[in-house]
Amino acid sequence: MVPLTRTAVVDRLRASGCVFAEDEADLLVEAAADPEELAAMVARRVSGLPLEHVVGWAEFAGLRVAVDPRVFVPRRRTEALVREAAALAAPGAVVVDLCCGTGALGAALAASLGRAELHAADIDPAAVACARRNVRAAEGRVYEGDLYEALPDALRGRVDVLLANVPYVPSDEVALLPTEAREHEARLALDGGADGLDVLRRVTARAPEWLAPGGRLLFETSERQVPSAVEAVTGAGLVPRVVTDEELYATVVVATWVGAR
Repeated sequence: MVPLTRTAVVDRLRASGCVFAEDEADLLVEAAADPEELAAMVARRVSGLPLEHVVGWAEFAGLRVAVDPRVFVPRRRTEALVREAAALAAPGAVVVDLCCGTGALGAALAASLGRAELHAADIDPAAVACARRNVRAAEGRVYEGDLYEALPDALRGRVDVLLANVPYVPSDEVALLPTEAREHEARLALDGGADGLDVLRRVTARAPEWLAPGGRLLFETSERQVPSAVEAVTGAGLVPRVVTDEELYATVVVATWVGAR
């Protein structure tokens, strides 16, 4: 086998439709242990496998986050959610990352705070296994189960920051997603039901049970879903604030629990 040169890698990636072929080529060349592995990785990428699944990691909020096959790849726009949470939380905060996927959000927030009591949960066993690797540095714990049902009762009323990167793509729009997401990420991490907000409504409805007084729920949504998302927040007795990041094209809702225990 003739080893692939960087130029050859770029050419193959570009021919397959990769927009950032040169950047991806650099990552693949760096990640491959030998020419045979490089050729295999290029072939997987050209076949449509997400780059993060090929190399096994994603860059997120300054961290290198492990990404296993079929697990949702953390999006750069979601860094806006983590930045907002970091601005609101104090070191030592009790943090829960629901629908955690790789655990990137909780790991990044814990790293930003320097110290946190981190808990994460996901219904997907593959995501749970991946997240456990990513929260290890923060000494976080990851649970498998459906939203709050996965969490220990001891967390009720104690959570300072509740991160919930819930699926919010309407069911009939999942087919319109890029092939990388549609074919290589678990559908349950993408499909948010008829209007995209089914899981969010379940999260907001029970958030007051778990948040500490003054605690905050933060989630990402689309701009057009904001009115319905805010309605779900206020209906649960939380006070909403909408934050937009034009650079990352992100919309984050911060919902505060102002009740008392």
